Amino acid sequence: MRYCINCCIHLLPNDLHRQCFRCRGPDHNNQKCPVCRGENKIPLYTDSKQMKWLAVLEVRTDHCESWNGFFCLRKGKLCSLMFGLIIMTLVMVSYILTGAKHGLLLIPSPFHYGAFASNPSLMDNESLSDMKDYYQPSKMNISYVKDYPSIKLIIDTITSKIEFITRQRPDLEELRKQEPHMFSVIPNKFLPNSKNPCWYEEYRGNTTTDPYATNSYALYSKRFRIIFDYLRKVFWNHLYHYKDKHYRLRCLPHFYIIGQPKCGTTDLYDRLRLHPDVRFSAIKEPHWWTRKRFGIIRLRDGFHDRYPVEDYLDLFDLAAHQIQSVLQSDAVKEHGKRNNIIIGEASASTMWDNNAWIFFYDNSTEGEPPFLIQDFIHAFQPNAKLIIMLRDPVERLYSDYLYFASANKSAEDFHEKVAESLQLFEGCVLDFSLRACVYNNTLNNAMPVRLQVGLYVVYLLDWLTVFNKDQILVLRLEDHASNMRYTMHMVFQFLDLGPLSEKQEALITKSPASNTRRPEDRSLGPMLPTTKAILRDFYRPFNTKLAQVLFDDAFLWKRT
Repeated sequence: MRYCINCCIHLLPNDLHRQCFRCRGPDHNNQKCPVCRGENKIPLYTDSKQMKWLAVLEVRTDHCESWNGFFCLRKGKLCSLMFGLIIMTLVMVSYILTGAKHGLLLIPSPFHYGAFASNPSLMDNESLSDMKDYYQPSKMNISYVKDYPSIKLIIDTITSKIEFITRQRPDLEELRKQEPHMFSVIPNKFLPNSKNPCWYEEYRGNTTTDPYATNSYALYSKRFRIIFDYLRKVFWNHLYHYKDKHYRLRCLPHFYIIGQPKCGTTDLYDRLRLHPDVRFSAIKEPHWWTRKRFGIIRLRDGFHDRYPVEDYLDLFDLAAHQIQSVLQSDAVKEHGKRNNIIIGEASASTMWDNNAWIFFYDNSTEGEPPFLIQDFIHAFQPNAKLIIMLRDPVERLYSDYLYFASANKSAEDFHEKVAESLQLFEGCVLDFSLRACVYNNTLNNAMPVRLQVGLYVVYLLDWLTVFNKDQILVLRLEDHASNMRYTMHMVFQFLDLGPLSEKQEALITKSPASNTRRPEDRSLGPMLPTTKAILRDFYRPFNTKLAQVLFDDAFLWKRT
C-alpha cells in the first residue's frame, strides 16, 4: 500500500499516483515531474529494514503546493487565536466595568477619571462652567479605601483647602437684566394695610376665561388639579371691581422655610399652618425659585418649559382670597386696622439648590455662580423672613440616603457611597474654590450621596450677604424634638404672630411628628461606626464655623 503525503489518504496497489488531484493538476507534465521520472524517492524503513520499492513513500517536492497548505493551516489557527483574544478582551472589559461600578475588584481599576482632574486641553482662563461637557463622573473602586486612615487623608486634604471668602453681591440692574419679566410683574411696593406683601393687578379676562388654563403646576401634576378646579369656581367672586375694571389680589410669601431637607421642615410646616394667622401656598414645596423657574420638573428628567412667575403667584390665590376678605371688611376700611394674615412657603431646596445657574448665567467667575436665589428674593422682598431648620449633618446624610435610595440599601452601601463622594469632592476642591464646588451641578449629580447639603455654613454665609441676621431664624431639629413647645414659641415670636389660646397651642405642639423614618428603613439599623467617624471629621470644620457665626456651640453637635 502506498501513501500520498499531499492527500494523506491510502492508495490501493492498483491506484496510480496520477489520480491524486493535488499531486497532478490539469497542467501536470510527466517529463518535468521529478516523481514521475523516479527522482527524489526516499526509501521507507520499518524495524531497520528497507521496504520494497512498491512500499516506498513518494514525497513530492512541489514546494509551492506545500506552502499553500501550510498557509491555509496557519490562517485557520490565526483566526481562531484572534477570535479567542476578542472574547477574552470583552470578558475582561465587562469584568472591570462591572466590578469598578460595584466595588468588587480586588485591585483598583486603572480606568479612573478624577472629579476635576487637570486637563492640558483646558485653558487657564476657562471656568468650571466650561467643564460640564468635559467632566465625567468617577465610578472608581473604593474597596481599598474603606479603612479609616486612608479616607482620613482625603478629609485632611479637603480641610486644608477650606476657605470662607465673602461673596460679592450683584447689583440690582444686573438682576433686572437676567429676569426682566419677573421685575415687570412684581411691583416695588406693596399694600400698606397688609402685613403680608400683596398688591392689586388688573385682570383683563372675562367670565368665560380660564385664569389657570396655562398654569404649569396644574398641567404637569394631576394631584394639584383638584385645587385649581376649586380656584376656577371661586375666582370671579374674589375679584375687586373698580371703575369698570377688574383687579385680582396678588401676594408673595411673608416668610420662607428655606431648609434643610431631612431636618424637620415638614413637621414645622404642619404645625405652623395650624396657627389661625398663617397660610401657606397651595403646594407645600413649589421649588419655584430653585427649579421650576428654570424648567426643572424632576431633576432626572432634564429641562422643560420654564414656569413663569405668574404660575408661582397662582399658588397663593387661596390665601390671597382670605386676605382680600379681610381687606374688604369694615374693620379695615373704617377703623384703619391691618391685615395680620401672613403667607409662608416651605421649599426645602431654597437655601442650597443653585445647581441650575450654570445653564442660564454665563458670566461666572472661576466657576462660582454670579447670581443666587437669595439675590432675587431680596430684590423683591428686602424685609422677608427666613426660617432654617438644621440637624446633625452626619445623621442628616444617612436619613437622606435612606429616603432617596431606591434599592440595595445597607450600612455598607452607604459607607461606600460616602467614600466615593469624598473622593469626588476632594478632586474638586484641589482645583476650584469651596463655593464653586458646593454650587456645581455636575459634581453634585455625580456624588452618590448629597454631602454638600450638610455644609450649612457655606449657604448661610451667602444668605447673610444679602439679608440681615435678625431676618433669619436658625433652629435645630434636636431641640425641636426634645422641646417642641419652646421652638414653636421661638417661631411665633420671630414671625410676630398673635397669642394663642391653650387649646390652640396644645393642638399645635402635641400633634404627632410628621415625615418620620419609614419602618422598612428603621430595620436597616444605624450607619457603621467607621462611617460616622469619617463624616464627623469631614463636617467638623464646617460645624465649627457655623457655631462661630451663630454664637452657639450647640451647632457643633458634639453630643449627638
